[in-house]
Formats: sequence, C-alpha cells, structure tokens
Amino acid sequence: MKIIGSIFFLFICFKTSLFAQHIGLDPIVPGFGMVFQIPEATEVPDPDQEFKIIIDLVSAADNPLQVNRMVDNIARMLNLHGVGGVKKEQLNVKVAVHGGAIYSILNNAYYQKLYGVDNPNLSTYEALKQAGVEFSICGQSLIARGMEPSDMWQGAEMALSMLTTLTKYVPQGYMLMRF
Repeated sequence: MKIIGSIFFLFICFKTSLFAQHIGLDPIVPGFGMVFQIPEATEVPDPDQEFKIIIDLVSAADNPLQVNRMVDNIARMLNLHGVGGVKKEQLNVKVAVHGGAIYSILNNAYYQKLYGVDNPNLSTYEALKQAGVEFSICGQSLIARGMEPSDMWQGAEMALSMLTTLTKYVPQGYMLMRF
C-alpha cells in the first residue's frame, strides 16, 4: 500500500510541476491574450529595446457572436513581449482598423442593430487601450460600409484612411504587422 501511495504522490507532484510550467500569463493586458512562458526559448525580445509597432487590423471575426481572434492577438503580442521581459512603457503600439475589422470596433448600439447582441470585442479593446494601445479607424472603410463615426467605439480616433496612417508611421520607424 505504501508503494502505491508513493507512486500516486510522485505522479501528482510530476503532473503539478508540468501544469505549473504551462499556466497562462497576461502581464501587459490582464485577462486577455493569454500566453505561456517558454523557459527553453533562446529567441526572445530584447528587454532593453523600445518597440514601435503599427498593426494593420483588417481581419473580420469568423463569427460576430465571438471575439475577433485577431483583436485578441494584439493582446497576445503585447503579453508575449511582457513575458519576454519588456515593460509596458517600452511598447508603443498603434492599430489601424479597416476593412472587415471595422465591424469589431462598432459601439454596442450599432452592433446590436446588426447582430442582436452586444459587441464582444469592446472589453478587449478597452483592456488594450488601458495598456497604452492607440486605435485609429479608417474613415474610407467606414463610409464605404454606410456607417458614421458615431457608430464606432469612442476609444478610437478617426483617420482619413488606413493607407495614410501607415504611410505616416512606417517612415517614423514603426514596425508594420498585419492581423
């Protein structure tokens, strides 16, 4: 009986140790974009570097009743840098929202009119804004879809276009990522 008890104890310790290594982390955007620490990783962000990133957010949600996984991916990108030792203050992130992604940044009233539910993305956008991310909405994408600036989440600024937003920031040294 002692042998079975010892084996069970060792099994529990081993499983707990494995589980502890794979706990989701969210150091920059709490509650969103969970990532994992990879102790064996040799390719990691430089914790002393300042990062300037502009994200071209164009992807629509697969299902309008669920969070757009590309919006959550922005939180993942920030949290991955945090797990890599980069402080929130070293991340200067801007997001240019256009194309199908416009639907993810609608205010609740307009989203309810289209889909009959509150916008599931707004809490992610709010958390990203709290983490210092700045958002701009492509005015061209908005008008092309018959929408008004008042239909959008109020945490974002209106831009002439995604194209002019990118041509403004990329020459300033911002790394372009497309989600």
